[in-house]
Amino acid sequence: MVRSGGLRSNTRHLFSKSFRKSGPVHLSTYLVTYKVGDYVDIKADSSIHKGMPHKYYHGKTGIVWNVTPRAVGVEVNKLVGNRIMKKRIHVRVEHVQRSSCRDHFVRRLKENEQRKKAIRDNKEVRVPTLKRSPGWPKEGKVVAVKGAIETIRPVPSA
Repeated sequence: MVRSGGLRSNTRHLFSKSFRKSGPVHLSTYLVTYKVGDYVDIKADSSIHKGMPHKYYHGKTGIVWNVTPRAVGVEVNKLVGNRIMKKRIHVRVEHVQRSSCRDHFVRRLKENEQRKKAIRDNKEVRVPTLKRSPGWPKEGKVVAVKGAIETIRPVPSA
């Protein structure tokens, strides 16, 4: 018999909810306001079948390009062959959550603006270093050893 490959095939563990996470959807998921340009993570909720995205998009991050009363339009990159296509899909709000991928970047922008403003207020001519630095190498350490140091070598084969 031929193995079927429907829309939800091979999603036994992909769409399963973790322990004590089943039950009705919380009201807070419906009260989140999404705006055009927001970054969102697509995370399909298996308890709601309406407006569920295809299994390929589960776990993908995209940008909101359209907002309707019950759903959001999300633009996602999809690898097709050897090229990346921008796919526009509509997903209900139950299957979407706000992404934290830009939080660090936005926080860094605000900190940089504060640094610039502090220098402008002090009328300094020194330009601050606003670039990220990987940090200096860590200092060397001396490790204390109890007893004699033993050198281990492989046993030569006969």
